[in-house]
Amino acid sequence: MKINVLFAVLLAGGLTLAGCGSVGHDFDLSQTQHISQGTTTQQDIQSMFGEPFRKGIQNGHPVWVYEKSTYSAIGKDKTKSLIVEFDDQGVVRKYQVMSSDLDK
Repeated sequence: MKINVLFAVLLAGGLTLAGCGSVGHDFDLSQTQHISQGTTTQQDIQSMFGEPFRKGIQNGHPVWVYEKSTYSAIGKDKTKSLIVEFDDQGVVRKYQVMSSDLDK
C-alpha cells in the first residue's frame, strides 16, 4: 500500500513538472519607459534589453521581439512581450508592450 501511495505522489509530481514550461528570454519590462520614438536607437534597445528573442521584417522595416512566456499546469500563465520596429536608420519607429501582468 505504501508503494502505491509513493508511486501516486511521484506520478502527480512528474505530471505537474511536465505541464510547466517557458519560451523566450526574460527582460526588464520597466525599461520600456526609456524608449522614445524617433530618438532611441537599435544600440540603445540592445543595451536595455539584450539580444532580441526574434528578429524580422514588418511592413518593410526591421523588427525586434523580446518575449518571455511561462506556462503552468497549475496556476496562471504569464506572458510579456516587447515589439520594436525600427526605421531605415536603426531608430525606433514604434513599439508595443504587452503583458499578462499589466493593469486592465
